[in-house]
Amino acid sequence: MTDAMTLTGSCLCGAVTLAVEASRQNIGACHCRMCRTWGGGPLLALESVSRVSVEGEDSVTVFASSDWAERAFCRHCGTHLFYRLKTGEHYAVPAGLVDEGQAWTFDSQIFIDEKPPWYHFGNATKDLTGREVFEAFERRDT
Repeated sequence: MTDAMTLTGSCLCGAVTLAVEASRQNIGACHCRMCRTWGGGPLLALESVSRVSVEGEDSVTVFASSDWAERAFCRHCGTHLFYRLKTGEHYAVPAGLVDEGQAWTFDSQIFIDEKPPWYHFGNATKDLTGREVFEAFERRDT
């Protein structure tokens, strides 16, 4: 897919609606401890998000989960809305939030070195360790 697409979704209670612009229909998995704690398993998210518009911002709670990133959720129902770098250059939006039956491509896994041994995805993916993820973002800053 070469043209950006806009996807919409809302939290469980409907207080927050997102419009997400994505350049590709790719899904990535994050296996870091924080994502697994946040959602009970790996975060499966759209990784090519260029813009997120939020309606119902008064219902959004943003939690600074690290020095470099924050996570947002609906303060009423707890639905996970997005993970973003504090610089604003990268958003990851849970795939289930905007999924309308698209032909997604599951093509990447990050923090593969933190993935517990009790689950496994069968897809062939690009796999990065936590160190490799941080190095990739450092290269983008230079």
